Amino acid sequence: MTGMDKRKCLGLAAGLVLTLIIWNLDLGLSPDGQKCLALSLMAVVWWATKAMDSGITAVALLVSFVLFLNPETVSPSVIFGIWTTPTIYLVIGGFLISGAIQKSGLGERIACYFIKIFVRSYKSVIIACYVLGLLLSIMIPHPWPRSFLLMSVMTFVIQSSKLSKKYAAHIGLAIFAGSIPTSMILITGDSTLNVAVADFAETTMSWGQWALYMGIPGILASVLTCIAQLVLFDKPKEFKLDQIIIKEKISNLGKLTRKEVMTILVMALAIGMWMTDSIHGIHSGWIALGAVVLLATPVAGIITKESWRSVSVSTLLFVTAALSIGSVGKITGMNQWISESLLPSSLPPNPFLFALVACVVCMVMHLLLGSTLAVLGIAAPAIITFGTSLGIPALVSAMIAYTAVCLHWLLPFHHMNLLVGLGEQGGGYMEKEVLRLGLAQTVIVPLICMAEILWWSVIGLL
Repeated sequence: MTGMDKRKCLGLAAGLVLTLIIWNLDLGLSPDGQKCLALSLMAVVWWATKAMDSGITAVALLVSFVLFLNPETVSPSVIFGIWTTPTIYLVIGGFLISGAIQKSGLGERIACYFIKIFVRSYKSVIIACYVLGLLLSIMIPHPWPRSFLLMSVMTFVIQSSKLSKKYAAHIGLAIFAGSIPTSMILITGDSTLNVAVADFAETTMSWGQWALYMGIPGILASVLTCIAQLVLFDKPKEFKLDQIIIKEKISNLGKLTRKEVMTILVMALAIGMWMTDSIHGIHSGWIALGAVVLLATPVAGIITKESWRSVSVSTLLFVTAALSIGSVGKITGMNQWISESLLPSSLPPNPFLFALVACVVCMVMHLLLGSTLAVLGIAAPAIITFGTSLGIPALVSAMIAYTAVCLHWLLPFHHMNLLVGLGEQGGGYMEKEVLRLGLAQTVIVPLICMAEILWWSVIGLL
């Protein structure tokens, strides 16, 4: 048995032992609430320690909910409730659209032209990683394919400027770390995490509403993270980008292909409908599926049966399980218990103080448990319950919890956007670079939460 296998077995055992302990303690919870807490913590430990594939852990949790909880209290329709909403179909559509844009070559063309026009110095390369991440998020609704697409383009920049591995790793870090704050700006910036926020608050949010509520905070977070990277990491003494190589790259792409033209037309239609969903009332998830159908027609021929391989079933199950923790926890009383146990019993009705306390609690939970969506599944409902007692709207509480958990990290396992780019096969950066920038994020996250309260007060959400 390898060292990795031993760690996985220890993680598996730790989750089971913790479950048995919580299951048999007298916590003052209802029987179903205590079982929900025990099973949820088991799953979170397994997710954090990577005892099993995240999708398998999700299946274990979902099946446990069905088998061990009272079906009269918690029905399967509650446990698997996300599949009856358009939210999950935005996630599915996001995977398929992301794959289609990569396959068409449009994303690579946009990135190459941007680099040709705007990149002149090493500093501008780092900034470009953040800006391009935002621009591509308009069309590619998932940060991982965006990041790998950008990395493939930036490889030409690295090679043409003859950067050492050290500075190449800094560019990789800018791509993958930059995808975290830039994904906050649009609801389609991360079709896995962002769409869950409204579900936690039991409300709906249009594309325009998300852009209004989270656009300014997301831009501010992106700017501060970019500045932090530029300050904390040194730059090479000399940097010269060989424009000839970049021009050759663009030349090799040739003229716009039919697939690229079709992708532009379909995505222009989809983006237009996303931006106006508050007018026509069609959910972003249905619009995404509509775009998928158009890209799959014989006229376009971009999405084929092979494209389904890009849809991560493991991620879909993970999202289902993480959101199920919140919905089941509410019905069984677990969310109320967590709120009363972790958060102050009383607090002056000051939204800034509430945001600070909620932010710190969420960051500590994320620091200990790791998995972003899993922690959000536990933290968001508890923060919403706490906020409701102070007169804070549920949506505001959900977005504070989202910001505190999703924008925070110290080590790669704290955020999948960073973990997928770790090492030579990804962005080239290692744990020490992630930790250095993550320490700065520990300061940035509370600042963004405070800025959100100020912004939402200005626009009337608070």
